[in-house]
Amino acid sequence: MPFSKLGLSDPILRAITELGYSQPTPIQEKAIPVILKGKNLLAGAQTGTGKTASFVLPILQMFADMPKIRAKRVRALILTPTRELAVQVEDNIAKYAKYLPLTSMAMYGGVDATPQKQRLIEGVDILVATPGRLLDMYTQRAIHFDEISVLVLDEADRMLDMGFIEDINKIIERLPTERQNLLFSATLSKQVRFLAKTAVENPVEIEIARDSANAPQIDQWLITVDKDKKSALLSKLITEQAWEQALIFIQTKQGAAKLVSQLEKRGIAAEAIHSGRSQAVREQLLVDFKSGKLRFLVATGVASRGIDIDALTRVVNYDLPDEADDYIHRIGRTGRAGACGEAISFVSKDDFRNLCAIERRLGHLIVRKEIEGFVPNKEVPVSILDFVPKNTTPKTFKARAPEARSSRPAKEGSFETAHAKKHRSAKSKPEVKANVTRPQSIQTDNGNETTGRSAPFNPWNSGPKTK
Repeated sequence: MPFSKLGLSDPILRAITELGYSQPTPIQEKAIPVILKGKNLLAGAQTGTGKTASFVLPILQMFADMPKIRAKRVRALILTPTRELAVQVEDNIAKYAKYLPLTSMAMYGGVDATPQKQRLIEGVDILVATPGRLLDMYTQRAIHFDEISVLVLDEADRMLDMGFIEDINKIIERLPTERQNLLFSATLSKQVRFLAKTAVENPVEIEIARDSANAPQIDQWLITVDKDKKSALLSKLITEQAWEQALIFIQTKQGAAKLVSQLEKRGIAAEAIHSGRSQAVREQLLVDFKSGKLRFLVATGVASRGIDIDALTRVVNYDLPDEADDYIHRIGRTGRAGACGEAISFVSKDDFRNLCAIERRLGHLIVRKEIEGFVPNKEVPVSILDFVPKNTTPKTFKARAPEARSSRPAKEGSFETAHAKKHRSAKSKPEVKANVTRPQSIQTDNGNETTGRSAPFNPWNSGPKTK
């Protein structure tokens, strides 16, 4: 089905044609007609499926012939979890609305609020905002919500993970009751569905599975190495394998700064992106990295979601993330737009629990390698796919700084208490010390065997479980 059959006007069709769009993706084909009918929507779609266009295009269509917006007013509000994603979404809106008299704006914290206030005075048709900065502006009466007719919660699962539930509830309480609600999430988990019950009344539900034929093909493997030799190993791989570019994930901003310094001492130019750097610097680093001007970018979790870098061929997990889903999103930065990608993880003995969780999430063990000169002194056992950590502390949502949050206890039946009840500590199974084994060969999809490297891996379609 072509875009012309979805009820979009000629100015929109002209803009997306110039961008190279020919056929709608499954989420676009299903979501656009629903939104144009004015219905509420609950949609599950992974990054890379075209979900942004699936809600932006119909919103543009609905507002195309509207009169000029009043001062300090907004017609459509799109909430995003991060500044980077807000910028990205607004950039797409501007491209799709190229031939329409509609205005858009990205609003987020970490930058001077004065230009944003000034821009709001003129009124904005479509506002993309992070929850904290939006509430700040509302409190200062820089924006009024009375003309908002469409609310979009983008990356809802991520917003819950980042502790935005309180802010989201505050925003929803202040919006007009008569509005269209659209919720998009990578997964429709129980937590997301709970949020949907309060934010999206009687929604049409759409869940799009990744097409395995078009999904990212990621060659995924790990290197066992002692923690104190990781930087030397990274330098060796960059130099000897002549890497052109890599996105390197690390856990802390202090660790990021240290690694950049260590790389530079070995003659490798790199930069760090994390929450401690100004928004202007972060945006410029991403521009330089996407253009290829910057070859090696060391990032904390701030860059793991919502950043599209089509030409990125390699991701390195210098540190394994604490959450298995974060691992999926990290490696999903590569292998995009039909290209193959490579995801390499450095794993020390201290990473064993995280490795177990990740491989359990994938449903199989990741191919292991050892590099001459970096064989670990502290052996890393083979993961136990049904391993459950002892003394697990239940995960709770915590409101995020910088703005002060309410300290009132959560009411019984609220999202916070429901989530806490869900995460009971499971009875741990006895820990088994396993001998290290290395895969001798791997069966590929076409029946051939390979050694040393894994077949292209699709993280959204888990492989067979290892017995």
